[in-house]
Amino acid sequence: MTRLTHDRYCDEIAHQIGLLRSVITSGADLTATVPTCPDWSLEDLVRHTGGALRWVDALVRTRAEENIPVESIPLAGGPEKRNDPTALDAWLAETGELVVAAVREAGPDAKVWSWAGIHNTAFWARRMTHEITVHRADATLAAGLPYDVAPEIAADAIDEWLEIVAFVQKAMPEDNASELRGTGQTLHLHATDSAPELDAEWFIELADEGVVWRRGHEKATVALRGPLTSVLLAFYRRLPLDSPELEVLGERELLEFWLERATFG
Repeated sequence: MTRLTHDRYCDEIAHQIGLLRSVITSGADLTATVPTCPDWSLEDLVRHTGGALRWVDALVRTRAEENIPVESIPLAGGPEKRNDPTALDAWLAETGELVVAAVREAGPDAKVWSWAGIHNTAFWARRMTHEITVHRADATLAAGLPYDVAPEIAADAIDEWLEIVAFVQKAMPEDNASELRGTGQTLHLHATDSAPELDAEWFIELADEGVVWRRGHEKATVALRGPLTSVLLAFYRRLPLDSPELEVLGERELLEFWLERATFG
């Protein structure tokens, strides 16, 4: 599948921030525990997400050649007062304006440090799109609100996650992802509700050298089937495999093995 354009990622960052802001202003309890990140309250989650965006703004705006500690970035931790939805919303709105402007102005090819060895703004535009997309799911779960996402964004988020797992296997051998090696065991992700042109199916092999994957429909050791958004959330460990909209066919233990070890980030 062709990668989304830089402008599309910039637009989606702004869109996702707007949707996350709507959770903050919905009357949701900011002290509520996030079920999928139980160490965080809803406010902690928003502050974490906004802090990541402020960090990326600083990296891109300065064309950083090395990491910038988050602690050195003004207001990266959020507003001083807690449990104040108005202040939190205003901070997130300003954060969004900063990062979208920085990433859009830089363009996709500007050289910028990253932890993944892809040293350009394009990496950060894509990474932040999916950072917010998934954390917004966490926020809606905490607030008891519905969640959906554009099909092309959901599909690209799965692509990116598979790329991250493959990168972590090579660059961070101490990570749990290093255990995702095998003798040809395979997983198939099948979105049942997407348009054919989206090609929203994935075939993943646990090879001896690491994870190998491609888009396509092939018989596998285990298959995860369901609506694309549900497949995305399950693959990111945001939705239980027993959810009624999902179907697991074949060796469920292999899928559980994957989900227990593909936990980077």
